[in-house]
Amino acid sequence: MMWFHKHKVEFTDGVIDLIPLRLYPPEEEMGFGRNYDYMIVEHGQRTEAGRISLRLGESECVYYFGHIGYHVDPPYRGHYYAKRACELLRPLILLHGKESVVITCDPDNWASRKTCIRLGCELERTVDVPKRIQTRWLISERKCRYIWRMNSPMDID
Repeated sequence: MMWFHKHKVEFTDGVIDLIPLRLYPPEEEMGFGRNYDYMIVEHGQRTEAGRISLRLGESECVYYFGHIGYHVDPPYRGHYYAKRACELLRPLILLHGKESVVITCDPDNWASRKTCIRLGCELERTVDVPKRIQTRWLISERKCRYIWRMNSPMDID
């Protein structure tokens, strides 16, 4: 169980806040490298609306999981919180010298695909996830790979 009141807001846009979480590090075998995990909350609140992770490593797992992973809980969907959370991570991505990052999602996850489009991402390709990765880490069999270039213009809501 987490005690959220001990965590301070690290990023905010006045609509949502990102509060850093102290989670167990991912398995080294995944090759996620430096990993930042945040709770997404509505501004000034402490009730979790979702989560976002930034993985700075380069590995076969990052190829399928992406550098950024997020989810927004059902009661909070429809407010562009995932897009906002990604935008809030842009300075951290740039701080680590990344010119682009990958966001992956299932082909039938239209909400996530729209988030990528709103961010200005380009669909690189849809890939089959190897069976050994699917079964080892319980990941879907196909992923859309979107490239988010840090110098790309973002869509306006």
